[in-house]
Formats: sequence, structure tokens, C-alpha cells
Amino acid sequence: MPAFTYHSQPGTSPDTGLDWFRGSAGSAVLASEEDALGRVMAMCPALPWLWIGAPAAKAPDTARGVRLYRDGGGFCGDLRCRLPLPFASECFGVIFLQHALDDGHETQALLDECARLLAPGGRLWLATLNPWSPYRLRWTGVGLRATGAGAWQSALGRAGFSSAATRVQWVGPRWQPRVEGSGIGFSDRFRSALALSAGKQVQGLIPPTGVRQLRWQVARWPHPWPHPAPEGQAGTRPDAHGRG
Repeated sequence: MPAFTYHSQPGTSPDTGLDWFRGSAGSAVLASEEDALGRVMAMCPALPWLWIGAPAAKAPDTARGVRLYRDGGGFCGDLRCRLPLPFASECFGVIFLQHALDDGHETQALLDECARLLAPGGRLWLATLNPWSPYRLRWTGVGLRATGAGAWQSALGRAGFSSAATRVQWVGPRWQPRVEGSGIGFSDRFRSALALSAGKQVQGLIPPTGVRQLRWQVARWPHPWPHPAPEGQAGTRPDAHGRG
């Protein structure tokens, strides 16, 4: 029996690219991400969380959350649904996407939906395959797509996430299918997966424009009305008095 085997959830559709995670190579990647996911879960605010993962991934077992698995063109788990997800806007404090987008299906649509569901100041944790890892030879030809960190940051920016609040780390094995850690050093960039953590922008309130205080003011240099001139004489300008 292969090591680190994760079992698929009941009701999921078979024979998809995401089924690669059921084997020993994919299971080692999922097992390596458990510590990173746990650290994010420990910082989860009081709001509920949402987890969406590949069919073979292990969902968190803590309370106050919703667990969904990719199932063909939709989702199953705590409920069966499709996009758009049947949740109120800004109802989750943290959203986890654990290899739910590695087959390239509705990637931008799901990121946009995550931005809608996250409360202001909430965070999105996204785990995906690393295209620069030699480990990619183990998933070549199975229908998975790996995208670099820069492309993911651009996609997150289009969804409304702040690039300044996005952090990247690399997770998992480099070549051997075994559980390994994570890091941000140069050698870590060859690990099998990368994890991005993005914060939702908080829209600041526009301060009201100050109201100008208006009041009556007395003219500093009043201009007297010109006096009418007698018949046959030219009128006198007010400022001409006293001149020779």
C-alpha cells in the first residue's frame, strides 16, 4: 500500500486530473501542507471558515466551518452546489483552496467568488502546484495545470485582493514522495507546491468635505455713490476730491 494515501470522499466524480492526489506522490504533497494549513487555521477569526479542496484532500475537522470538495464542474461535501456558492456575502473570515484549482476549471470565477464571500480584512489561503519544481515530472500528463506565483498574484489582484498583503511560501517535497516542510529561501522554490495567503482589501470611508462657514462681512473700502452734478456741470468722481 502506498504511503500517505488519502481516500476520496463519497459521491465525488472519478477519473479527473485531481485524482492524481490519491496516489503516493500526490498524498505526500497534501500531507506536507497540513502544518501550514493548521497555522492559518489557528489564526482564524471568530467568523466561520470555508474549505474547498481536491477530492483526496483532508478537510479540517474543527468547528465553525464548511467543507466542500471539487466534484466535476461543481462541489460536494457539506452541501452539493455550483458557482455562485449559496452563501451570503462577507460571511467567512478565512477561505482555504487546497489544490481546488489545479485542473484550471473556473479559476478566476472561483477567486472572484472568494472575494465576495470574505469579510473585510479576511484572508484567502491558496495551495497549488509549483511549475518550477522537478516534482512536476510526477504529475505531467494527468490533466493538471501548474502556474507560477506571479500569475496567481495577478489573478488575485483581478479578484480584488491586495498585492501588498499577499505572502508566498513553498511547501512539500522536491523530488522524493515524502512529507517535507516549507520555507521561503531560494532552495525552497523547488518544492512541489506553493501556498499563497492574500488579504481582502478594506475599503476606507471617504471623509466628508468640510463645510465652509459663511458670514456677512463689512467691506474694508466702501465705494460711495457718485453725487449728481448740477445742470451744465460735469459730475465729480468720488476719488477726485482734494486734487488740484
